Amino acid sequence: MAIPPLQKQLAEKQIEYFCKTKIPKEVQNEIQLKYSVRGNSFTLMESRPKWNDDSEWIDMKIAKMTFDSKSMKWKLYWSNQHQEFFSYDGLEPKTEIKELLKEIDEDPACIFWG
Repeated sequence: MAIPPLQKQLAEKQIEYFCKTKIPKEVQNEIQLKYSVRGNSFTLMESRPKWNDDSEWIDMKIAKMTFDSKSMKWKLYWSNQHQEFFSYDGLEPKTEIKELLKEIDEDPACIFWG
């Protein structure tokens, strides 16, 4: 079952706001945050210019937030250096995606931002 439309719209607005406000404007030509949506998942990515060609940008996956329609909760996943996702055990699934974004932002395990 898909994410209920209102809940998906709210989640997307919260992720957009997170991406726009996390990186200071004065360095957004060097680093940006963006996201993609696929099915019931939002993937948060860090984007930087390629080291030898700054006209090309490279995306690195940071986290994935997946909605479980059975429990009606969001589950958080982290990405390793090979961009493979693993369940994040530091936070139980939450009804609000903003709680997952807060965990990513604060990064108490130093797993999302290093």
